[in-house]
Amino acid sequence: MFKNKKTFKMAIVSSMAALMLAACGGGDSKESSKDVLAQIKDEKKIVFGVKHDTRLFGLKNPSTGEVEGFDIDLSKALAEEMFGSDVKPEYKEVTSKTRVGLLNNGKIDAVVATMTINEERKKEVDFTDVYFDAGQSLLVKKGSKIKGLEDLKKGTKVLAVKGSTSAVNIREKAPETQVLEYENYAEAFTALKSNKGDALTTDDAILYGMAEEDPSYELVGGTFTEEPYGIAVKKGNKELVDELNKALKSLKDSGKYDEIKSKWIKE
Repeated sequence: MFKNKKTFKMAIVSSMAALMLAACGGGDSKESSKDVLAQIKDEKKIVFGVKHDTRLFGLKNPSTGEVEGFDIDLSKALAEEMFGSDVKPEYKEVTSKTRVGLLNNGKIDAVVATMTINEERKKEVDFTDVYFDAGQSLLVKKGSKIKGLEDLKKGTKVLAVKGSTSAVNIREKAPETQVLEYENYAEAFTALKSNKGDALTTDDAILYGMAEEDPSYELVGGTFTEEPYGIAVKKGNKELVDELNKALKSLKDSGKYDEIKSKWIKE
C-alpha cells in the first residue's frame, strides 16, 4: 500500500493528528469560543475568585461560614452595578498559587484577590484598572531587631506565600536572607508566631490585618515596592474588562467605593 517506510510514517502521523483534532472539536466548539461576559449573562451568575485567609480583604468567618472583607464587598457592588439583580455573584476560594489556573480553566470568571498587576502576569491574564494601591512591607514581633530591609542579612529567615510577587521581590531586595514559602497567609502567619521565621513579608494592607489580629506584631521599614491591585479576567475578554472598569469608575464617582474601603481599611 505504501511505497516506502517514510510514506508510511507520514500517513500514521497525519491520521493521529486528524484524530486529535476531531477529539478536541478542532478547538472551535461553541463553548470554547463563547466570551465570558456572554456566558455570565446566560447563566445569570458571576463567579469571583477570592481569598479565604486574608483579614480585611477576604476572610472566612468561622461562626457564620461567610467570607468577609473589602474584596468581597467590592465585588458584590460591582456585580450589582453591572447587572442589577439579573446576575447573582458567587464566590470560590483561591490562593496566590491557584488563582490564575482556576481563571484560565473557566472555574471562575474574575479574580478579586489582592492580585498585583505586573508585566509578567499580563502575559497570562487581562487586568482592569487599579482598584487598590498597596506596597510591600515587613511584619515582625514587637521588639525584633529587624527594623527594615537592611537588617535582612545572612542567617535571617523571611516567610512569604507561594505564587506571590512578595516572594520574588524579597529575594531581589534581600538576596542574603533565606525565604520560606507557605501555601497561604494563615499558614505563613502561624509559622511566624511559631518562631519559624524572623519576619513575614507581603503587601502592607494584608499585614495590617495580621497586626490587627495579634497586636504583639507590627509593621516595620515602611513600604519598599508599589503593589497596585487589579481584577483579573481570562485573556481576550475585553468586553468584560470594559464593563468592570465602567462599574468601578461609577462606584468611585458615587462614593460607594470609599464607603466600602473605609469600612475595612483603617489608614
